[in-house]
Amino acid sequence: MLNILKNLDWSVLTDALISALPVLVCITLHECAHGYTALLLGDTTAKDMGRLSLNPLKHFDIMGFIMMAFLGFGWAKPVPVDYRRFKSPKTGMAVTAVAGPLCNVAITLVCLFLYGLLIPLIGENTVGYYALLLIYRTAYLSISFAIFNFIPIPPLDGSKVLFSVLSESAYGKLMRYEKYGMVLLVVLVVTGVLSGPLSQAVSWVFDKLIVIAELGLRLGNLL
Repeated sequence: MLNILKNLDWSVLTDALISALPVLVCITLHECAHGYTALLLGDTTAKDMGRLSLNPLKHFDIMGFIMMAFLGFGWAKPVPVDYRRFKSPKTGMAVTAVAGPLCNVAITLVCLFLYGLLIPLIGENTVGYYALLLIYRTAYLSISFAIFNFIPIPPLDGSKVLFSVLSESAYGKLMRYEKYGMVLLVVLVVTGVLSGPLSQAVSWVFDKLIVIAELGLRLGNLL
């Protein structure tokens, strides 16, 4: 038994544990962005149900969390939105949907800048290493979460933007059946059909954004 445990590859589990806190940050702020945007546009559903909260447990979905921690792609418990309360239902829903991924893009930019800024300031020590690792991982997972959510498959945010160009009747029908899209997403990610191209897209975008870390590094060297 001990030999079996010694031969196991613990790096996957260790990597997932390191990703746990960044995942919670990404999903919590993502869902809060949806909720506050909806509130600004006239829908109080999220507020009434106590979902305008920075408590990660309010937005926690066990399957989505595991998927994101281990595979880099997952989801949170969706913030409830009643698009009928918006003055312009479809436009309001599209704006609310876009707010989540845009929040994740902002998180990535802030984290990359902090990562570069802190490299010359923290120094070489264990605590500093893990602090930088968490910041870097948050940046990567956040942009991954943003890109994943832009996919136009229900119930992801991209589908709500795409559906906004449909007729009112067609929009209402598709919104009622969006929960079934999650099954399709799980299959596509687990089988690698979707995760492969997504990983390439995330890596390409993240590489382009590294310039933000370089700006932070320059400033850090001056401090």
